[in-house]
Amino acid sequence: MTNRMQFVCFFLALHSVYSRSTTDACCTRGIAKNDYWTKREQIIAAEEAQQIGSAIQLNDDELKANEILMGLKLAELDASFQDPGKYLPAIHFFESRDAISRNEIFAFLREMPKGGLLHTHDTATTNWDFLYAQTFKDNLYFCNDTMPRLRFFSKPDDSCKWELLNDMRREGGEEFEKYLVGHLTLIRENYNEEFSDINKVWSTFQNIFIFVTDMLIYKPVFEEQFYATLEQLYNDNVTYLEMRGTLPPVYNLEGYVYTPEEIVQIYVDVAASFKATHPEFIGVKLVYAPLRLVDNKTFEEYLDIARSIKTKFPDFVTGFDLVGQEDLGRPLVDYTELIQSLDMDFYFHAGETNWNQGLTDQNIIDAILLDTKRIGHGYALIKHPEMMKVVKDKQIAIEVSPISNQVLGLVRDLRNHPGSIYMSTDMPMVITNDDPTYWGAEGVSYDWYMAFMGLSSRTADLKLLKQLAINSLKFSSMNDQEKTAAMTKWETQWNKFITKYILEHKKY
Repeated sequence: MTNRMQFVCFFLALHSVYSRSTTDACCTRGIAKNDYWTKREQIIAAEEAQQIGSAIQLNDDELKANEILMGLKLAELDASFQDPGKYLPAIHFFESRDAISRNEIFAFLREMPKGGLLHTHDTATTNWDFLYAQTFKDNLYFCNDTMPRLRFFSKPDDSCKWELLNDMRREGGEEFEKYLVGHLTLIRENYNEEFSDINKVWSTFQNIFIFVTDMLIYKPVFEEQFYATLEQLYNDNVTYLEMRGTLPPVYNLEGYVYTPEEIVQIYVDVAASFKATHPEFIGVKLVYAPLRLVDNKTFEEYLDIARSIKTKFPDFVTGFDLVGQEDLGRPLVDYTELIQSLDMDFYFHAGETNWNQGLTDQNIIDAILLDTKRIGHGYALIKHPEMMKVVKDKQIAIEVSPISNQVLGLVRDLRNHPGSIYMSTDMPMVITNDDPTYWGAEGVSYDWYMAFMGLSSRTADLKLLKQLAINSLKFSSMNDQEKTAAMTKWETQWNKFITKYILEHKKY
């Protein structure tokens, strides 16, 4: 018997869809001609039945929309199969972004009601144009002692040789502007050379945060940025947000630094103002997420802040997380005893790494043992089969951010992203955007495109997209009453979208 036939026999023996007698016959005589194609169809059907969304039944209008959508998807995949160099999910986002923006499937996803966004970071949520526009404001100063910094002043302090940024623009011309822009984004023409390993891209990434944070936490900008975040998400047909926030030291021109409680109140007020003029918007909740690389004394201060803001804003503050590069940060296990004293839900970043059975990817284990409600990224979860079982059994949603994982050096070709396994085995997961500002994205539709065209199977269709949208509300931290109301709003939006899409394409 050939090795290939032995493999087929072994595979068939593992599946309950095959009778014992047929398996025995296979191993002695091979598969009968009439049985071969039946068994093959059974295997394909069994695999498709495990995909996310496979249980959804589409109505007549959804089936019509799906036929149009799948015509686009299959045509794009077939063209890419003939010319793999043009397959967008295999191309770095810095190169593929403009082509995705002109893509018909992206247009579909941009208009599609996507429900909620459950993982994005406070000072990296808008498009890059908003960030750049802030650098033209009055009273913004620049200095470069040990590293470049930006900050608003009525009168600059003596901590650095501050100069008005707009004066420096006029004096420095194009050369200074190029220098400035280079410190506001990760996008590089020579990104392969500059970001030759993951630590180098993370170092640049974190330096951008250091450079822009003091500009973005000036109170008027802080309020504008959060409002712009909600507006851009709303325009991207996202109507609910759970945001990771570090609660940075927001300040005003008089030098007043706002307390964590006052900062949360700013979020609450801006969200209420936005919702008042956007009745379809569902709402906002905050996951307090300070930096993970700190000593125990600072960490205990974090916990005190968490307790205080949860007490004052029990419905708005929904949980606790830690942020920063996992590979170079302290692992969760270092904080276990301190964390267990906090009476809050957890939404831990865990497994945002390529390593296997090191302290970084073992954050997956500790996050689950600490009863995390969702897992941020969960890229390394696939290397922990026992934890995968627990995640599926306990329905702990994985927050998958395809573009972030690509840009920050975990994967180049998104067909190789572990999210493809999560999708094909109906793992609980949602699509998120992480820090879109710094790689030139807006909203979450670019990540949905990468998920639909890169992570999902060829046959994954509107059922997958519908389930992922449902998941974004199902796995939110809203209570049951809030979820019911949110689902009712989303279903109305979804039905309107399907009807509109069919009419626009005039196929029926």
